[in-house]
Amino acid sequence: MKLFKFFKREKPDFYSMLEKHSSIVYEGNKLLRIYVDGNAEDNSLAEKINLLEREADDARRVLIENLNKTLITPMDREDLFALSREVDNLIDYANIAVEEINLFNVKPTPELCMMAKILERGSLELYDSIKNLKDLPSIAKERALKTKTTQKHMHHTYLEALANLFNGKYETSYMLKMREVYRHLNRAANRCDEAANLILDILIKF
Repeated sequence: MKLFKFFKREKPDFYSMLEKHSSIVYEGNKLLRIYVDGNAEDNSLAEKINLLEREADDARRVLIENLNKTLITPMDREDLFALSREVDNLIDYANIAVEEINLFNVKPTPELCMMAKILERGSLELYDSIKNLKDLPSIAKERALKTKTTQKHMHHTYLEALANLFNGKYETSYMLKMREVYRHLNRAANRCDEAANLILDILIKF
């Protein structure tokens, strides 16, 4: 009887797990954009972002646990693991940026607001790509390619932010603090690009 139950055990839906994970990450980055856009003193928003970061960790943990217990997966095990890691890194960087804004007691700049908007859009494109990965691979590819533009847009905004930051108007301590916040969002955009590359690799293997 136990052997019968083993063979009848429902297979894990890794596509749904990735979709849920990326949905949480998108929500976190959407809140980040709201947070820096005139709401940086709202501690409840900061707490919500932190809770979403923890929820995303749990979602990835569930995926990995199922991955370790499953012999046959719909895509390469390494790709599943790597994609979930890059998706998770997106909200990790968002959460760190919020923590540093609070810790350093700095106010978001227009450049930071723009960077948050770019990251929100990139995480939405990534979510849409993963959502269509199973049934609509052509749309998944289109969204993945749009996700890759995030890094280019972020890089230009990041350089402009640094140029404005080091123009001699600000104290050294402020410059160093803001540079760290900027850097985390720039790294988040790099993770968007890497996640999109993994999706494109997965689609080629299909």
